[in-house]
Amino acid sequence: VQLVESGGGLVQAGGSLRLSCAASGSTFSINAMGWYRQAPGKQRELVATITKDGSINYTDSVKGRFTISRDNAKNTMYLQMNSLKPEDTAVYYCTANWANRFSSWGQGTQVTVSS
Repeated sequence: VQLVESGGGLVQAGGSLRLSCAASGSTFSINAMGWYRQAPGKQRELVATITKDGSINYTDSVKGRFTISRDNAKNTMYLQMNSLKPEDTAVYYCTANWANRFSSWGQGTQVTVSS
């Protein structure tokens, strides 16, 4: 499975962005997908996940502001980010777990929120 993110950019605090993650390859075998982020000098952290059956989880800091979704027909996952804060600034990565044992990562997309 190959993943390509898009949609990052520069936005003012309080603004919105939508990230996309397009999957290709053995997409039928994807069990779950998710978004991680890594801010400068910090460890990569989990932002949100969505399973094949639609179960969703968010890290506490984004609950009520971010929405994860997937369009199976387009093999694409999204992350709608609203009410963005400067502390959301990071490189955002999409990931997919597939065939019950493999993981794939995208190349990352930069999100910068100015105060």
